[in-house]
Amino acid sequence: MRSGNEPATARSPLRMRFWLGLWGLLWAAFGTTAFALLGRPGWAAACGVLFLVVLVDLVMVVRHIRQGPHWQPGRNVPPYEPDHDDPRH
Repeated sequence: MRSGNEPATARSPLRMRFWLGLWGLLWAAFGTTAFALLGRPGWAAACGVLFLVVLVDLVMVVRHIRQGPHWQPGRNVPPYEPDHDDPRH
């Protein structure tokens, strides 16, 4: 349903983002380990940095999921209208 105010009421598929992030975390850990064992420290460091970035993203996703329906509304929660009295809008 389009209401014209999508940037203010956009919903993120957090559960899908969680599972894709977990998949990326596993691959980054595998890459870090494999490149370290093969003697490629540059690639191991790059995979290690990617591992940390994905880990921070997963922490934020889990935090938003636990915050409840404001961040992850269910199918039965309609999109909410932004507060027009808010000076930020």
